[in-house]
Amino acid sequence: MIRLAAVLVLIFSMGAGSAVAAHPDYDVVIRGGTVYDGSGGRPFVADVAVKGDRIAEIAPHISGHGQTEVDARGKAVSPGFINMLAHPEESLLVDGRGLSDLVQGVTLEVMGEDSMGPLTPEMKKHGEQRQVDIKYPITWTTLGEYLDTLQRKGISPNVASFVGAGTVRTNLLGEANVQPTAEQLGRMQALVKQAMEEGALGLTDALIYAPNTYAKTPELIALAKVSAQCGGMYISHIRDESAGLLGAIQESIDIASASGAPAEIYHFKQAGKDNWGKLDGALGLIESARARGVRITADMYTYPAASTGLDAAMPSWVQDGGLEKWVERLKDPQIRARVAAEMRDPHPTWDNALHNAGAQGVLFLNFKTDRLKPLIGRTLADVARERGKSPEETAMDLVMEDGTRVDVAYFEMSEANLRREVALPWMSFDSDEGAPAPEGVFLKSAVHPRAYGSFARLLGKYVRENRDLTLQEAVRRLTSFPAETLSLSDRGRLKAGYYADVVVFDPNTIADRATFAKPHQLAVGVKDVLINGGFALKDGKATGIPTGRVVRGRAWTGTQGGGCRASPSEWSWAK
Repeated sequence: MIRLAAVLVLIFSMGAGSAVAAHPDYDVVIRGGTVYDGSGGRPFVADVAVKGDRIAEIAPHISGHGQTEVDARGKAVSPGFINMLAHPEESLLVDGRGLSDLVQGVTLEVMGEDSMGPLTPEMKKHGEQRQVDIKYPITWTTLGEYLDTLQRKGISPNVASFVGAGTVRTNLLGEANVQPTAEQLGRMQALVKQAMEEGALGLTDALIYAPNTYAKTPELIALAKVSAQCGGMYISHIRDESAGLLGAIQESIDIASASGAPAEIYHFKQAGKDNWGKLDGALGLIESARARGVRITADMYTYPAASTGLDAAMPSWVQDGGLEKWVERLKDPQIRARVAAEMRDPHPTWDNALHNAGAQGVLFLNFKTDRLKPLIGRTLADVARERGKSPEETAMDLVMEDGTRVDVAYFEMSEANLRREVALPWMSFDSDEGAPAPEGVFLKSAVHPRAYGSFARLLGKYVRENRDLTLQEAVRRLTSFPAETLSLSDRGRLKAGYYADVVVFDPNTIADRATFAKPHQLAVGVKDVLINGGFALKDGKATGIPTGRVVRGRAWTGTQGGGCRASPSEWSWAK
């Protein structure tokens, strides 16, 4: 009888276990973590249940079981992080995991500073000719077709995109320094409307780069008005981040006021030691505009060095017509002399990154030509000494020899200012980089360490070590705040009914590991990442599951109620 009772207990236990496994209440239950729900409020210990692609329940104890159970005791559980300025447009085409951002908890990559459409045949040709390490065919024409390409390929992170004012300008006007006629401007507006109805979140620009820099304020207002009518915002790499910083910020405020669209400033900074003291003036302009009801915000990365190309060290007139014409002009001794003189001007009238950083503060990150790749990791000052030429001459020579803009880092910002900026309540965060992996084609060149560490650095250095802001406030500005800024519904919060973009991380160990000397190093401290309810990262390892989706703007015609409106006032935006 005793043996029979034992057998019956065993059979019952096995049956009960099978019933749970065969008929779970939820797909995932995350148990006992400290929940930072994205609101900025006090954290609390709770279970989080996921069913399908949505959060089903959050409670102190959820009695139902999950197909997968996650022990999050001692860990933080938060919404997925939003990268407000990402550049994985190319990296996702060869590695859909978005690994460098994924292991930091990023679940949404927001792209489009120069968008991947709409393209002309000439733009496609240049796009393929100018590729460096990552090679891919350009099989799409419109921005919507590019986003669909990523979706079909299969990607782990969610992606969203703006439409680039510079892309639209190039589509109609080419890369020359010309101004649009009224008819051409109307066609540019039509391209913006098309991109918005394909799902763009708004209009963006990059006003220090040719041909974007040739656009005048009225042109940008005209395009931003269309974006606003389509429920989108205006987001800008402003015209000058150094001597002309305050005027450039005012231009963005003016575009927001005139268009009716909310505005955002990309990678907020004061470039060059001479300009570090302009932070108070910059904050005053923004705070004053916000007090008047102008919806203006900003984002930043968490490093004192920028990263771009040597084009940011040369005047835009020499780049008139595009890369190939720029390289050709640099062969002319008279043009070279003029360019060098402007590069050396102690009081530049344009945003001269070489002046801001100095030759010792310019670090080479990438070359297309194998012969030049040994220069990666060295400074412009060092290479100039070795070649026996001035830094200006050396920079021009390298652009000619490589046939590219040459990717570099510029050490030009103040750490003290960074610490003030991360604490601003209207500041979100970005990487301004692709999403590489420490393997394969990505190892052919260096990258700015922000590609691997911007978000983990915020939580490790500025929250845990410096205590410049609380963890719950940092989570708010990584999650619900950017989601509201972008007018995204059902994302950015841990809340029943919201999409299940969830991060489980250890606030005591999360940290960046990438350095300028060794940039290809993954961050640490994130355990699990769910994107749309699926595990993109499990126990610290990427699953490779294509959990990501295209997140589209409010005018997308693929949804009920899409399309543009007669007036921006017909839309609602977060304050």
